[in-house]
Amino acid sequence: MTSTSTRCAACKYLRRRCSSDCIFSPYFPSHNPQRFASVHSIYGASNIGKMLQQLPVNLRAEAADSLYYEAQCRIQDPVYGCVGIISILQQQVNHVQNELAKAQAEILVLNANTTAQGQPHSDEYHLLAHHEDDATPIVDTFYSNRGFLT
Repeated sequence: MTSTSTRCAACKYLRRRCSSDCIFSPYFPSHNPQRFASVHSIYGASNIGKMLQQLPVNLRAEAADSLYYEAQCRIQDPVYGCVGIISILQQQVNHVQNELAKAQAEILVLNANTTAQGQPHSDEYHLLAHHEDDATPIVDTFYSNRGFLT
């Protein structure tokens, strides 16, 4: 990249010539200057260059994508960055797991009521009581303390 019209976004941002072996040009194209600006504001050009040079060529594109994503998260949430998003998603997973446990518990109650009334017992209880997820021990403990599980 020797002409000034085809400088990469990093070289344009840093106001320097873009050499043919520029470490930034494959990962920060001139048509997307905000990509480098975001990464630069968090990590700095020198650190980005060092990180990319330390990686094998086949991993550099993924590293540049990751740096960009992490920089965007850090810009949006300066305190937590990506960890904030992960925390929110983990809370959502926990909420859904609790909802699943409640639904499984309701199924067990309905099955226990139909069994107590002399109706045939379905296989749902067997599948739910022996399923190996985090919600099952809660359900089993709740119902075994009330005499539903033997």
